[in-house]
Amino acid sequence: MSSLSGKVALVTGASSGLGAAVARLFAQRGASVFGVARDEQRLAEVFGDVPGGRFATADIVTSAACRSMVERCVAEFGRLDVLVNVAGSHRMRRTGEVADEDWDADLAVNLNAPFYLCRAALPHLLRAGGNIVNVASIAGVEGQAYSAGYCAAKHGLVGLTRALAVEFTADRLRVNAVCPGGMLTPQISEFSLPDGADPNLIMRAAAPRGMNEPEEVATVIAFLAGDEASAIHGAVYLADNGKTAG
Repeated sequence: MSSLSGKVALVTGASSGLGAAVARLFAQRGASVFGVARDEQRLAEVFGDVPGGRFATADIVTSAACRSMVERCVAEFGRLDVLVNVAGSHRMRRTGEVADEDWDADLAVNLNAPFYLCRAALPHLLRAGGNIVNVASIAGVEGQAYSAGYCAAKHGLVGLTRALAVEFTADRLRVNAVCPGGMLTPQISEFSLPDGADPNLIMRAAAPRGMNEPEEVATVIAFLAGDEASAIHGAVYLADNGKTAG
């Protein structure tokens, strides 16, 4: 079991699903957790199970909001060791019907926000010898129907992970990504398909062993964030129940 004792972690999307599972697991393994999400009530409920944790509400689609969250985390705990970029959104649309604002929204949450947070956190993480875990998706390594913006953003997040890993090869910083397949999160109930969507194209995204629980993917993230993963840098871990195996 990876120990996170003494580490300070900033976790986005911490009010539900995978972000909540990460916040709880990190706390169980000894980390001080600063959670960020938009829903204050749900954050408060999650952090009732996160001893010593702190949280703040923010819409992290702007660089100013991301910088503010990093600053608040460091003000609360005095340092930052781990940044976990979990927050994301996925709305399926036919590509020809994607409005400019829809495309911008896909990139804002799924790619821009992780970049802004990485940039703001870098001085603190370099000082601490810390690490970043970006939560991408299997949509970051393969295509999915009706998901042009989401796939583009998640491919971009995988590319960002690798770019940072190369840039900071000589520094005390590790950067990795996790690509989950389908997970049993509240987001599943919010999915709506475009009218007349081809069910065969939708089923191509299904994993042969079914979907993961968020807690299963959280253990992968906790491992990458811990000192036991000291040799892992620039990796893209697939947690997809065999979906991309072939």
